[in-house]
Amino acid sequence: MTAGTTRTSTAGDRPQPTELLELATDLALRAGAAVAGMRSGVVSSAATKSSPTDPVTEADRAAESAIVAGIAEARPDDAIVGEEGTDRAGSSGVVWYVDPIDGTVNYLYGIPAYAVSIAVGLGRSMVAGVVLNPATDELFAASVGAGATRNGLPISVSDRTDLAAALVATGFGYQADRRRAQADVLSALLPTIRDIRRFGSAALDLCAVASGQVDAYYEAGLNVWDYAAGWLIAAEAGATCDDGRGGPPSERFLVAAGPGIHHQLGERLRDVDADRVTD
Repeated sequence: MTAGTTRTSTAGDRPQPTELLELATDLALRAGAAVAGMRSGVVSSAATKSSPTDPVTEADRAAESAIVAGIAEARPDDAIVGEEGTDRAGSSGVVWYVDPIDGTVNYLYGIPAYAVSIAVGLGRSMVAGVVLNPATDELFAASVGAGATRNGLPISVSDRTDLAAALVATGFGYQADRRRAQADVLSALLPTIRDIRRFGSAALDLCAVASGQVDAYYEAGLNVWDYAAGWLIAAEAGATCDDGRGGPPSERFLVAAGPGIHHQLGERLRDVDADRVTD
């Protein structure tokens, strides 16, 4: 894959989703190359965030800085929200959501399941998203109304209709009490599905739904930068995505599944109060 070209804008521009996707893709590819290059050396945790098990590396910080700089140069009036502390106001109505390494623990341990995730919103709607796994050279992308792709080829969700035969992905928080509650939810759900998968990156989990590698994904307590790009990619690939109770996906809870099993899974998760573990 080769990086695209960036486009500049002036205040008051109403950008097209494809234009924003082009810039997001370019920035993700550049950041991904840098992150992969830093992984070839010795990687250690530079600090922790929400708990002692929630690490951040110098690569996280360097990648976010590079992405933010690229956005600021090309679109100086846009707002930016980044996992590693970027919180820049804007006047254009465009908001960028940046997760420089989603799956930092995997990155730290050398497990090839981490991603650069960049999403772009207009108002309250996500209109472009890119998720790049630098370890496998997989680039997932979508712009609103145009479908989703992996390395340029169209992808779609599975056509599963029986929850008992569904392969479901999930993730766990870093706080001990939340993890305990999430384990209880999983124990109740597991006998009713085919099996569970835990990849360690919400962005890649959502892309796995989009490409049919798993049939569904759910998780409580995510941040918007964790799921924004993956949510759009999954939705554009045909997934039904909500908060488990008919509303839009939120930081409280997210469920993404093929339409054939989404209702069944949502009911089961509601039965066990899966979205209450963040209370």
